[in-house]
Amino acid sequence: MSDFINDSFLLNSDKAQHLYDTYAKDLPIVDYHCHLSPEEIAKDVRFDNITSLWLGGDHYKWRLMRACGIEERYITGDAPDKEKFFAWAKAIGNAWGNPLYHWTCLELARYFDIYEPLTEDNAQEVWDKTSKVLSENNMTPSYFFSKSKVELVCTTDDPCDDLKWHKKIREDGKISTKVLPTFRPDPAYETASSGFVSYVKKLGKVSGIDIDSLDYLKSALSLRMDHFASMGCLLADHGTEHIPYKIMDKDTLDKAFVSLIGGKDITPDEKLALKTDIFMFCAREYARRGWTMQLHFGCRRDNNKAMFDAMGVNIGCDTIAGSFDVITPLASMMSDLERDDSLPKMILYSLDPACNAQLDTLIGCFQKGPSVMKIQHGAAWWFNDNIKGMQDQMTHLALQSYFPGFIGMLTDSRSFLSYPRHEYFRRILCDMLAESVNKGLFPDDEKRLGMIIRNVCHDNAASYFIKG
Repeated sequence: MSDFINDSFLLNSDKAQHLYDTYAKDLPIVDYHCHLSPEEIAKDVRFDNITSLWLGGDHYKWRLMRACGIEERYITGDAPDKEKFFAWAKAIGNAWGNPLYHWTCLELARYFDIYEPLTEDNAQEVWDKTSKVLSENNMTPSYFFSKSKVELVCTTDDPCDDLKWHKKIREDGKISTKVLPTFRPDPAYETASSGFVSYVKKLGKVSGIDIDSLDYLKSALSLRMDHFASMGCLLADHGTEHIPYKIMDKDTLDKAFVSLIGGKDITPDEKLALKTDIFMFCAREYARRGWTMQLHFGCRRDNNKAMFDAMGVNIGCDTIAGSFDVITPLASMMSDLERDDSLPKMILYSLDPACNAQLDTLIGCFQKGPSVMKIQHGAAWWFNDNIKGMQDQMTHLALQSYFPGFIGMLTDSRSFLSYPRHEYFRRILCDMLAESVNKGLFPDDEKRLGMIIRNVCHDNAASYFIKG
């Protein structure tokens, strides 16, 4: 069972092996969306053990462990780190089909030279070896960036964040990887949330504006965008269960906003219209600044209310929202923005894989030069971040759009060990291209195949974000 991760992993033909080794294997990484901690990057922290590096904050792993019947004490509770690691080993050892199995194997291989899959049988041996490697080597965030050839990292940051850690990273100049913030304004437009009013007050305090009107809210958001731009921000990211689209006149919106922040109830339609208006204001600002707007939608969050009340958000209790009309509100919003030439570059991610073909036909309605693929269908996201999910996303994109313009993979991770996910994606891509050649569906044109691989695995993202 040793050497499970070998040179031919996921590569099912000599052609796939050749494409991967020649064009994909050694490319740098542009990680344009993640949830890494800027503080940990700035401090270039060292991790005590594999548990603190691997399991802290990783709700992907937590879900699997709960499904295996592991008690919460060994997941997010107060159990010793070593016991938590052993619990993880017990869970992952039998997790056939789950991408976490492959990711775990890749991460152990690439950073610790452990090529045997982790199980409860070898947990002690793996614990000892990883502990030794961590104690003897300076395995900090800068190490992992360098080891994985990471050119760019874009974190995910609240508009109220002072970005002091990003400032420290920039001023210290010790990390060669470019680390930039991403503007994530979700609390500022979730008008149906019980926390909306308190967040508006917080935003007002940080921006120095008494937000007593919708216009002042927009002014505060614009000031925070200025602050993010001063730290090199290139992207915004919006997460929402459904894309909002409800248009009301300005007077109605202004009155509704004043009522809402004054503690009075307003109608669901008014809340939706306010959310739409703030959403579209942000999009216009991004277009003016040359930023890219990411839209993550289709996720119903915090379904287990008992766990949410006890532990808060991002604990592994989210789900695919299911079938709903994606295209009507999204197309309507994009059309309104395009009408006044204020549609920014966009990356669209739906958590529902049934939306792939819909999104790929929609993006074709709004492509516009000089950018290649100005509107992107983002990489398979979250619950779709697996072999089949990646294959389906890339297949539909190729069928309906211009695949060589795709900006490729991202980690969407809270762990510094997650960069082998790019390798995973690259191997799957090379295998798909090789299969197409072997079946006679695309010519065995070395120059064009190499161009597609370099573009999708690195060059497109570098051009889209780093070069503007």
